Amino acid sequence: MTTKRLEAFSDGVLAIIITIMVLEMKVPEGADFTALKPIIPKFISYILSFIYIGIYWNNHHHLFHVIQKVNGKLLWANLFLLFCLSLIPFSTGWMGENHFDKNPVALYGVNLFLCALAFILLEKSSIHYEGENSKLKIALKNYNKESLSLLLYFAGVILSYFIPIMSMLLYAGVALLWLIPDTRIEKTLNT
Repeated sequence: MTTKRLEAFSDGVLAIIITIMVLEMKVPEGADFTALKPIIPKFISYILSFIYIGIYWNNHHHLFHVIQKVNGKLLWANLFLLFCLSLIPFSTGWMGENHFDKNPVALYGVNLFLCALAFILLEKSSIHYEGENSKLKIALKNYNKESLSLLLYFAGVILSYFIPIMSMLLYAGVALLWLIPDTRIEKTLNT
């Protein structure tokens, strides 16, 4: 089967995830700017999570530009990714509501770690189904970025119990690493 339905469904789920995140931000009472101060941590959490959802949407889009067909295993791998991403509004809200306390920051890191694992599983399932000579296999010769991301998420989770703000900087650093869509895939598309 082709990838079109999977892509459309995934786009819809990601749009709903972003909508849920923004709906979690309650409008404060009061008309002066000081009324916004209590929601600053939630807004910062929202910005980082919005960027993450955008990164996953962008890389998912690029991934499915080189994938020609899907099977049941790929559909389940994609659903696992969407499940992990669907937990981001919860971990984002908890972290922002509790002003980046250690446990919420750790849970956020675990959530990001699981999302990264799920995306790797989706990539590997796609390569397995499409074959060793597929464009995707050629593009993803190494998993250096993925491995570094997992390492930084893991370090962030551990560090959250000592210096939560450093964990947030690590999470933001991984987002910066992935902000530009995966050039490995773009290079393969242009050859």
